[in-house]
Amino acid sequence: MTAGGDGFAAVAGGPAHHIPVLGRPALDFLNVHDGGVYIDATFGAGGYTRAILGAAECHVIGIDRDPSALALGKELTQKAQGRLTLVEERFSHLDAVAQSCGYEAVDGVVLDVGVSSMQLDTPERGFSFRHDGPLDMRMSGMGPSAADIVARASERDLANIIFILGEERHSRAVARAIVRARDKAPIATTAVLADIVASAVRARPGDIHPATRTFQALRIFVNDELGELAAGLAAAERVLKPGGRLVVVSFHSLEDRIVKTFLSERSATGAGSRHAPERKAPDPTFRVLTKRPITADTDEVAANPRARSAKLRAGERTAAPARKTEAAPLPRLPSLADVLRGG
Repeated sequence: MTAGGDGFAAVAGGPAHHIPVLGRPALDFLNVHDGGVYIDATFGAGGYTRAILGAAECHVIGIDRDPSALALGKELTQKAQGRLTLVEERFSHLDAVAQSCGYEAVDGVVLDVGVSSMQLDTPERGFSFRHDGPLDMRMSGMGPSAADIVARASERDLANIIFILGEERHSRAVARAIVRARDKAPIATTAVLADIVASAVRARPGDIHPATRTFQALRIFVNDELGELAAGLAAAERVLKPGGRLVVVSFHSLEDRIVKTFLSERSATGAGSRHAPERKAPDPTFRVLTKRPITADTDEVAANPRARSAKLRAGERTAAPARKTEAAPLPRLPSLADVLRGG
């Protein structure tokens, strides 16, 4: 099943400045209605928020750990006339944010996982090698940067991070090249790192840039994006009211696998096995709404190439109590503390 970004009107004071990836199906699955309360847990440029506010007389809580995103959202807050609350926080804490805003339960949560176009297009943030900038990649601007990881991680840890989070089969060669280069001079900019990776990864015509997977891996590690996603899904389970909707848009297989596993396990209805028939399975907390992930159609991909890899999955909350365990297994990685100690 596919669905395109048809330029739907989103609004609170005029046309949207940013059309979110898979925005139309995301809005449809959220089932936005008058009087509802919705969390846009990755506010970014505000595209989903504008769509939600334009669809009904409802309230939106916009969350982002990036203070620059929230600063750009001030105009939208004013136009929303009390229907939008912006909070600087990690989306893994979205249930606590809702409670701090006076809501014990909400009608919908939407997550657009990964880096935003706004972050990629700002050279000073260091997320992309398309424009030279400091090797930063921190969404919140706090904590160790990508430059810190590249400077201090052992060759083994670098290879593991790049292989697991970037799915880069040349990870060992990339790690060796980085270690050799940093012994000669600090690696402080995106262009320098991209050149180092390109020297270790042979790209054929038509391939993605050889540094793409390495940059992805460092960004995910610096921001603990997979851990945030797993915790955010569990937080959504806790805060959604019965009948509330969870919509997640992801952009690569690691993220999508976590979302798929979470919804599959939370919707399972099987009883105990024949070896332990007395063991009762917990009641499902979600009903899966997308048997297969929703993807962008050719029109949306043509208008927004970033949509090419996007997958949308959605679920509806049941009345069963939220579970205490997180159902999304995460890949085994070196800890940040070990990496900064050099292994």
